[in-house]
Amino acid sequence: MPLLPPIPLYRRLLRAHRKFLPAEMRLLGDEYIKSEFRAHREVDNPAHLIGFLSEWQLYAQQIEGESWVGEKIAPGKFEKLSDDQVGQLYELMMAIKKRHQEGGGESEA
Repeated sequence: MPLLPPIPLYRRLLRAHRKFLPAEMRLLGDEYIKSEFRAHREVDNPAHLIGFLSEWQLYAQQIEGESWVGEKIAPGKFEKLSDDQVGQLYELMMAIKKRHQEGGGESEA
């Protein structure tokens, strides 16, 4: 599949969240997408931009196909994360665990 331009990809991601994610996950995901696209708005390095758009496009395909449920992060990708990204991932994991403990599992939404 050819790489989508930034704006159509951004819209596709938000539509995928609206269609496939529960309300709480959608809120978190939408905010993250918006902040990431804002942060990368001024990127002029073509290699960085292609990598950014490619990963988001793969994410959109996973969300739309629901192949992401229960999927683990590849060790190679995890090793490339910055300390801040690892911290964000940990916070996300804890929020998901808390939600499940409170009875807000996937069956609700």
